[in-house]
Amino acid sequence: MSTMTSHEKIAKVESSPIGRKVAYWTVTVILAFSIALSGIGQLMRYGGNIDLVAGIGFPLYITNILGAWKLLGVIAIVIPGFPRLKEWAYSGIFFLMTGAALSHAFANDYGNGGFHMILPLFYAALGIASWALRPKSRRL
Repeated sequence: MSTMTSHEKIAKVESSPIGRKVAYWTVTVILAFSIALSGIGQLMRYGGNIDLVAGIGFPLYITNILGAWKLLGVIAIVIPGFPRLKEWAYSGIFFLMTGAALSHAFANDYGNGGFHMILPLFYAALGIASWALRPKSRRL
């Protein structure tokens, strides 16, 4: 029976180059896929995107701006090289997602079970995790 605590097990995975790389790519792929789908949905004004934006009082053209920035941010994070651009993309995703959560909160549009706040904050947390786990080759 292992006597390692869960904290020690996590530290062991993080210190392992392979474990850290797997964790980075797992988190980053989930983040990139989610943000890309969101951006495409906004550019196409698909599904509930129009209701979400109009419901908090934003003009519909904001979907074009947000959708384009999301896709550009995903590309910047996923492609190799350009570490400074990656820093900007990570910060952009963080501000975009926390801004979305706050916009919904200020408009009293929490969604079912707070979904309109929980989802963007989850994406912000994924962005922080991806940034923290990124390999040295993707850092400044």
